[in-house]
Amino acid sequence: MQIIPAIDLIDGRCVRLTQGDYQMRQTYGHTPLQMAQLFESAGATRIHVVDLDGAKSGCPQNLSILEQIVQRTGLQVEWGGGVKTDAHLRDVLQAGAAAVIVGSVAVHDPGRFEQWLGQYGPERMILGADVKDGLVATQDWQHRSQQTIDDQLTRFCPQGLRQLIVTDISRDGMLQGPNLPLYADLQQRWPQLCLCVSGGIASADDIRQVARMGLPRVIVGKAIYEGRISAGLLGELIREFV
Repeated sequence: MQIIPAIDLIDGRCVRLTQGDYQMRQTYGHTPLQMAQLFESAGATRIHVVDLDGAKSGCPQNLSILEQIVQRTGLQVEWGGGVKTDAHLRDVLQAGAAAVIVGSVAVHDPGRFEQWLGQYGPERMILGADVKDGLVATQDWQHRSQQTIDDQLTRFCPQGLRQLIVTDISRDGMLQGPNLPLYADLQQRWPQLCLCVSGGIASADDIRQVARMGLPRVIVGKAIYEGRISAGLLGELIREFV
């Protein structure tokens, strides 16, 4: 299992939200580059970066930070937030992202996402499904669509989709543990996907529970920033599951 540390960005700084609420945010002192270097020193090879300014504005806003991380670390960066157009996608890839997370476009313009899957390949395109009350939420999590994850997967898997990040918004930033039944159900019904757990990870035990389920990836964010998982423990866990 791959542990993927997270960096969320507002105004070029590291933040964490609670349940996607921009009014409930905590800002942390380390720069994004410092956090990326800390994660790399702990043994991480991939990080999850969300441009929350981009998600809110509908256009990537922090690409200089992406370039800095790519140039000054050896990390693979999966990047999300505000990628709405062909030009946005090209800009993010040219800035150095190894993969791009797409959420709103997959809901509102699925044909475009299918085009991107075909053009850039499943290794570089990740479907980000943020779930609220069983439905996929869009526009920085403030609006619920009428689509379920299964609606999306039924459409995109035949087009080559292989990577999926599912975030249970009710758990995100709450440090109450992930929604394991949700992931177990998805894993059973869509075994061909590389499914990534996101939202609620609070402890090393949560990570070990995910590993015992046989899931391939887990994102860890607030538990690190709040000191529940230290850099040393993160390194131990990364080595444990290599």
